[in-house]
Amino acid sequence: MSQGTTPAGIQDEQQAATWVRGMFGRIAPRYDLLNHLLSMNIDRYWRARTVSRVSHILTRPDARVLDICCGTGDLTLALQSRGRATVYGSDFCHPMMVAARRKVKSSLFEADALRLPVGGATLDLVTVAFGFRNLANYQHGLKELWRILKPGGTAAILEFSTPPNPALAQLYGFYSRAILPAIGGLISGSKDAYTYLPESVRKFPAAGDLADQMRATGFSNVRFERMTAGIVALHLGDRL
Repeated sequence: MSQGTTPAGIQDEQQAATWVRGMFGRIAPRYDLLNHLLSMNIDRYWRARTVSRVSHILTRPDARVLDICCGTGDLTLALQSRGRATVYGSDFCHPMMVAARRKVKSSLFEADALRLPVGGATLDLVTVAFGFRNLANYQHGLKELWRILKPGGTAAILEFSTPPNPALAQLYGFYSRAILPAIGGLISGSKDAYTYLPESVRKFPAAGDLADQMRATGFSNVRFERMTAGIVALHLGDRL
C-alpha cells in the first residue's frame, strides 16, 4: 500500500500536507459546482448510499459522529439530516471550512485528520468522503480512525477507486487524464489541482488492498462495495 499522497515534486509528508491544503484552498469557491458537474450529479447518490449504510447508527440519539476531511460539508450535512445523532465535521483547509459553515448546522472544527483533537474511544461513527486518498500517510490515517472510535464503532471510507473492468478502467483513465483537468482547470482556475486529483486516484490502493490495510490496523468485519462500475468504493470496518 502506498504510504500516502504524493503530489509531483513533493519530498515528504509535511510538504504533501501543505500542498494539499493550499490546493483545496484555491478550488474551494468552485468545489461543489465541479463535484456535481464532473460526476454528472452521481456524487449525490454516492453520499446518499453511504448514509444509508450507516443509518442504524445515525438514528440513535446518543450516537456521536465525526465526518473528517469534510470539505464543504456535503456528507456532513447528509449525515446530520438523516437521524438524531450528534454530527461533527472537521477539515484542515480553512477556505473549505468557510464554505461548509454556510450550509452545515452541526459543529465544525479545523483539524488535521492525522492529529485529531479528539479523545480515544469517544465516537460511534467516523466517516470520510473523497478525502482519505489525500492524506499524507494512509496507515496513520487508519490508526487515527481506529483510535477515536468506541468499541463497537464503525469507520466508513468513501473514496474513488479504479474500476476492475480493464476496458472501463481505460475509458475512465482517459476521462480523468484528458477531460477532467481541462474542465476542472477552466472553471476553478487551477488546472494543477484537477491534474493532481485523478493522478491521486490512480496511485491510491485498489479496494481489496485498502480492505487488507484496514484489517491490519485492527478493524474487524471489514467489507466494501463498489459503486458505478467500480469508480467509487465504500469501505466499512468496525472496532471491536
